[in-house]
Amino acid sequence: MFLHSVNLWNLAFYALMVFMATLGLWDVFFGFEENKCSMSYMFEYPEYQKIELPKKLAKRYPAYELYLYGEGSYAEEHKSLPLTGIPVLFLPGNAGSYKQVRSIGSIALRKAEDIDFKYHFDFFSVNFNEELVALYGGSLQKQTKFVHECIKTILKLYKGQEFAPKSVAIIGHSMGGLVARALLTLKNFKQDLINLLITQATPHVAPVMPLDRFITDFYMTVNNYWILNARHINLTTLSVAGGFRDYQVRSGLTFLPKLSHHTSALSVVSSAVPKTWVSTDHLSIVWCKQLQLTTIRAFFDLIDADTKQITQNPKKKLSVLNHHFIRHPAKHFEENPAIISDLTGTSMWVPVKVSKWTYVAYNESDKIYFTFPLANHRKIYTHVYCQSTMLAVHLFKTDTNSWIFGCINSTSMCRQGVDLSWKAELLPTIKSLTLRLQDYPSLSHLVVYVPSIHGSKFVVDCEFFKKETRSIQLPVTHLFSFGLSSRKVILNTSGLFYNIELLNFGQIYQAFKINVVSKCSSVKEEITSIYKLHIPWSYEDSLTIAQAPSSTEISLKLHIAQPENDSHVALLKMYTSSDCQYEVTVKTSFSQILGQVVRFHGGALPAYVISSILLAYGGQLYSLFSTGHCLEYAAMLDKEAKPYKVDPFVIMIKFLLGYKWFKELWDVLLLPELDAIVLTSQSMCFPLVSLILFLFGTCTAYWGGLLSSTSVRLLSSLWLALKRPSELPKDIKMISADLPFLTVVLIIVSWTTCGAFAILLTYLYYVFKIVHLQASLTSYKNSQTVNPKHSRRSEKKCSQHKDSAAHHRRLSVGDAEDSIRMHSTVINLLTWVVLLSMPSLIYWLKNLRYYFKLNPDPCKPLAFILIPTMAILGNTYTVSIKSSKLLKTTSQFPLPLAVGVIAFGSAHLYRVPCFVFIPLLLHALCNFM
Repeated sequence: MFLHSVNLWNLAFYALMVFMATLGLWDVFFGFEENKCSMSYMFEYPEYQKIELPKKLAKRYPAYELYLYGEGSYAEEHKSLPLTGIPVLFLPGNAGSYKQVRSIGSIALRKAEDIDFKYHFDFFSVNFNEELVALYGGSLQKQTKFVHECIKTILKLYKGQEFAPKSVAIIGHSMGGLVARALLTLKNFKQDLINLLITQATPHVAPVMPLDRFITDFYMTVNNYWILNARHINLTTLSVAGGFRDYQVRSGLTFLPKLSHHTSALSVVSSAVPKTWVSTDHLSIVWCKQLQLTTIRAFFDLIDADTKQITQNPKKKLSVLNHHFIRHPAKHFEENPAIISDLTGTSMWVPVKVSKWTYVAYNESDKIYFTFPLANHRKIYTHVYCQSTMLAVHLFKTDTNSWIFGCINSTSMCRQGVDLSWKAELLPTIKSLTLRLQDYPSLSHLVVYVPSIHGSKFVVDCEFFKKETRSIQLPVTHLFSFGLSSRKVILNTSGLFYNIELLNFGQIYQAFKINVVSKCSSVKEEITSIYKLHIPWSYEDSLTIAQAPSSTEISLKLHIAQPENDSHVALLKMYTSSDCQYEVTVKTSFSQILGQVVRFHGGALPAYVISSILLAYGGQLYSLFSTGHCLEYAAMLDKEAKPYKVDPFVIMIKFLLGYKWFKELWDVLLLPELDAIVLTSQSMCFPLVSLILFLFGTCTAYWGGLLSSTSVRLLSSLWLALKRPSELPKDIKMISADLPFLTVVLIIVSWTTCGAFAILLTYLYYVFKIVHLQASLTSYKNSQTVNPKHSRRSEKKCSQHKDSAAHHRRLSVGDAEDSIRMHSTVINLLTWVVLLSMPSLIYWLKNLRYYFKLNPDPCKPLAFILIPTMAILGNTYTVSIKSSKLLKTTSQFPLPLAVGVIAFGSAHLYRVPCFVFIPLLLHALCNFM
């Protein structure tokens, strides 16, 4: 019956929307590289020593605990406190375990053993009872206060030690990173208690799903404090994102706000981190061996030799983080590196005059200095590029010797040279250096150093070139080319390095596939090429390693859109072989575009679904008012759920808010900020994306309606199978004898336990009433088929009853069908209200052993209004409201409310139920007016 009310064209449209949504979802959940993280293993059995907290503190926070991580002999030694190391506090995130500290704690312990415990770190971890703080924000402030107490407790464990710490370093995973930032907002918190903050996959910008006002208020408090007090915040902060593998927290949310007067904050994607170079999912970011090794190396480089604690020098802290997380020169970190190096010893000096040079070193017995005179090269070339494969066999231990220098005013050799190795960049298989010759006018020679080696082989290449020959422009294809067209460049020259400038690429909705085909002349050895996608306005680079000859596909899409005042161009840096030719093709990827829409704005979809249902609901109420009959939900969805009924109003309001007088009027009315403005500030192309989301929302509303209608029919069939067939109600009563009692009970449940729990019970009661009505109608129709004479007599009696007094009305078959159509739409609306309130219910159930009453409760005010409203609607039939004076007004309300849902609920989902209960309340009041 539901499908019969939809024509084939609309059905085909809904099927197409499902297909497009599936493409987008597939790209988000499966369209990324395989997990290349190595697992972190413990060498000894991990132990978690519970730290005894003051009794008052333990009583105030019964669900929270503090632990010290240890293994083997270290754990045994430190069971007798106090401690002597450097304290680091790990904060787990949403549903996170305190045991997640074991990966980084174990690696830090192994590193300390390597240096005979000259320095070591003590890793603490907080047990937040795996609370779902990403879904329910009511406990975020409580967690923040508990962490403050934990820091004070930790520092007390070091009292009396010679090098007692005065602060702790914090590593926060997911929401744990936000809790760490929130510490600064506490009144009695001293900023000096934290010396370093590293967050992993933490959504700093906004909540992933703003499901209650406590989350959004917490975010507003934290971010406003950090913005307004940026000049006074000296806390060095590093935010590491997981990249496209992390579909729970998109990387764009993890970037800390860039403020001109706050330079101690860095944000980077794990795929861009040197020696890591992999994308991590939301959980693997805490155990990814490559990333944890990088983090621990940084921690040990941050130690001050005098205090044996993490340095208090903010410049050094930022230098260390830049060295390990942004650009690694393939050398050990030095706070004040020697610029001038001695080039002495018994070494060979070999002059090289050619513009392109390759040297294969194998079992060299003597040190060799290759010198390149620059005077003649400056006349022809603009740049010089050198690379060396002198890397250790093991990826995590790199050769850190200086290998390239510059001689000043020298003829053929020099005793001292400028160490240019600090300008180099470490890549997975090479270390490379590119110099612009005019930046070094005082250099007369370039010197490449080849050490004496035994049993290993490596290759050093250098070439001089003009910039224009290695910088090639490649405009990307149009967004709406749908992959049917492509653009191509062919690299014919035999260079070692190319910059492909990807013109017109800078928006988050642009997504492309780059295909690099390499064709090589007959070579015996394996050739490795590196393709690095470099995004100059954010640290979200990614690398692809390919063996030539081959065909390699690279995904091209962004985490952060290009700022309006930024003129940089995204680059594909290609580290190639001179024995190969390369062909680069770019074309639009439609599935990845849909994936970007889902990734960035999928969280707003419930608002668009409810907006479509509200439009259909308003259409049903109006058809009841104008014709006396309620039309099918699917038919009304086709007729009423049109984007032009909603989007133009939102766009117009957004436009008017650009005028001062309208903005002042808006503020006088105490209206919240338009969500369209919030989403636009996050680089959302609002009209286009809103249209796509509206179509997806209408499609979801249709299939959701089909599912709920089918479920009601199946449940009614089960009811008839288990229970004696029912009859249609003989006497329509809005308020039955048990209704006031049931309403009071549910309100008491809401007050004493959890509002979402009471809403769920109300929903189940409402569904039961509709299933009972559907079963009665089915039973009546079955009896009508079996005994048509009896059915005609029943209809005659029914019509007589219908003409009698209004207080004793009998329900006809037509009225019952109209009522079920109306109730089906109400069920669809109520289902989404229940889904949006479900997170706080799950949180309450999970913490029931600690707290019987949820406090604060985001759903309690809604429950108080929704319970009596749904209790009345459960006993409401269309025949009882047809003649209501309020029906016409009620039918007009859903349209502006549908606009309101999009205007104020897209980025604040907790507001959406407020727009739903208003038409339901008016619908219920139609029984009385």
